[in-house]
Amino acid sequence: MAEELKETISQSLECPVCLTTFTDPKILSCSHTYCKVCLEKLLESRGDDQMIRCPVCRDDTQVPNQDVSKLPASLALRNLIEDVKNQHQICTNCDSEDKPKAVVYCQDCGKYLCNTCHNMHSQWKDFVNHEIIAMSEISSGKVSIRRYRKCRTHPKEDEECFCSNCKRFTCFRCAVMEHKDQGHQVIESAAYESNHTKTIDELTSKVEKKQSCFQNYIDLIDQEKKCVDNATKHCTDDINKAYDEAVQQLTEKREILLGEVKGKTERVGEALEEMKKSAQQRIDQLMTIAEMVTNRRNAPVDMDTLAVYDTLCEDLQEALNQKNPDYEQPNKTSGKVKSSSFERNIGKDELGLGKIVNEVVKNISLPTKNSMNAMINTPDGRMAVGYGEARGVNIFSADGHLQQTVLKDVRIDSLGFLSDGRCVVIDKSNTVALYTQEFTKLDVMFETLNHAEGGFSDLTVDSDDLIYVSYRKPTKIQVFSSAGGKAIKEIPCHGYVPWQIASYNNSLIISSYNTVRLIDKEGDIKHTLTKPSKTYLYAAVSQSNTILIATVKYDEGLVSIDEYTDEPKHVRNFVIEYKIEKPTRNWYYLQQYRSGEIAFCTSDNLYIMIT
Repeated sequence: MAEELKETISQSLECPVCLTTFTDPKILSCSHTYCKVCLEKLLESRGDDQMIRCPVCRDDTQVPNQDVSKLPASLALRNLIEDVKNQHQICTNCDSEDKPKAVVYCQDCGKYLCNTCHNMHSQWKDFVNHEIIAMSEISSGKVSIRRYRKCRTHPKEDEECFCSNCKRFTCFRCAVMEHKDQGHQVIESAAYESNHTKTIDELTSKVEKKQSCFQNYIDLIDQEKKCVDNATKHCTDDINKAYDEAVQQLTEKREILLGEVKGKTERVGEALEEMKKSAQQRIDQLMTIAEMVTNRRNAPVDMDTLAVYDTLCEDLQEALNQKNPDYEQPNKTSGKVKSSSFERNIGKDELGLGKIVNEVVKNISLPTKNSMNAMINTPDGRMAVGYGEARGVNIFSADGHLQQTVLKDVRIDSLGFLSDGRCVVIDKSNTVALYTQEFTKLDVMFETLNHAEGGFSDLTVDSDDLIYVSYRKPTKIQVFSSAGGKAIKEIPCHGYVPWQIASYNNSLIISSYNTVRLIDKEGDIKHTLTKPSKTYLYAAVSQSNTILIATVKYDEGLVSIDEYTDEPKHVRNFVIEYKIEKPTRNWYYLQQYRSGEIAFCTSDNLYIMIT
């Protein structure tokens, strides 16, 4: 009887969740007891809920702050477990009342065996394959024993039956006496356990599938996180690259702007220094001659002395007769720098520090709108603008004043000047005429292509007084001597139309739409500069013998003027996207005054800019 009671107590000390002896037992509000770890798992399975549902009675228990350790502990049960652990497990197979200590447990027999019974058990043929567990393994908790249920009403009887209605195991006697007459469904325990195991296996399989489903979901999230990380990295790299490139562009832009300011300052400084040097030389000359004259006061008077005196006086008088210095000239020269200012790109989207803004000395409205066809430097340093409506040529000073109008009845298409000051003009019919310095027509004939054959034309004159006439229709250039007559040479324009031409050293500069070409006198292209479409390029030769190029955005009414070498390599900016009045006609000319001002002419206006 004592062994049966002990077995019953041992079974009562098992947690119904983990089926092992209670560890740190905690009591729910419904009085059922479970291991602390098992309750934590049950709470975790509820997510963020602070309620635990009892697996036996399904009542809810509030868990403060989801902390299971705050639930009441079953101290009596804990003490009972300690007492049971401290008692030796005795052999349940011996018949004597003084039973020895058990050393093993047979899982198949469900009995604790002492050494003697264990030896006998191992010799029985039918028991050789039984699973034997050492008591040391059981007490350490490494192995759980398979317990055999005994009926509480009939302790000697195994619970061989299971009532599906009552959800409990019973012995055969209880099944017959208590459950059969009530119409309960009673099956064998083994059958229930088989179905139970099968159900567990099915649930386990479903759990594995569900776990796999969520694991695939987690893998997908990890993959998306990786994609996000890669996108972030690419974005960061692109931002850093753009930043580095922007810094480089800003650095280069700064150097260009500083170089532009330095270039202006150096040229003006040199000019002012030259003026100062010249003035100082004048002072020194006056003082030297004056000193020599005044020293003659006490000199003995003789013929040689008087001759020297007269000569020195003449020299002094000649020095005194020289013009006084032009006080406006230093101010005018320094104005080229003083009139410049830096305009930052504040509030603008484009990247850049800003630009050097040059003061426009004059924005001159041309007398005849939509008629300007040509512009060229005059031999005396002024600027001649020619018109195609029989309005002749206007000549402007560097400060923008209209000083003279000549060739009033000539329809100008292009013009130039020879080294001796004679003027060369080509009119709308492509007839070239030669005029004196006073603009009187000379009796010189040139055999050019007429307008029907050549189309629109342009001309330039080189340092040898050769006249170059370009034709758009046949895309070629004819070369004439100043003596007139037939062309002495023809230069083909392969693959492009010559809009405007300018003589440059031993080469020609050809402007065509958005491209400027530098060609030799045989027509071979030496260098090319091309800008994006919807821009127009117009070239001229600077006073420093470099190439000036105006970039015009006609649709926006913006013009930029830059200086290039003959390679062409960019030297500096003179004007950056200066806003002009949008002209009636998309036709422009660019030149530079001998004094340095840049003249940019549209079909309606003449702009004179300080460089």
